[in-house]
Amino acid sequence: MFCVMNRVPVAPEWRHAFEERFRRRAGQVELQAGFVRMAVLRPMSEDTPYVVETLWQDRAAFEAWVGSEDFRQAHANPLPKEAYNGEGKMESFELVASAETSISVKTSISIETSF
Repeated sequence: MFCVMNRVPVAPEWRHAFEERFRRRAGQVELQAGFVRMAVLRPMSEDTPYVVETLWQDRAAFEAWVGSEDFRQAHANPLPKEAYNGEGKMESFELVASAETSISVKTSISIETSF
């Protein structure tokens, strides 16, 4: 498995707009071949960035999505520069170990996920 974590420093007055973009996202990432899971994590303090985590079957699946029209649509019309408190950072990882339960959790952005 291949994991990508985007750390996005969002200005406090833009948090709602940032979250709303994921609620109404243009791309259908969950329909992409090799997609496993996405989570948008809201920070508990204003000086901590949001984390957008995506999990893919492999790196090739992620790279195919980045090259897709859905990706371009999802990233079209970005928020203005003042919405961000600095530069974001993308990190990628290879999954070494994981643990899950069969409990289903409904998140605040209306995505059903099993952890």
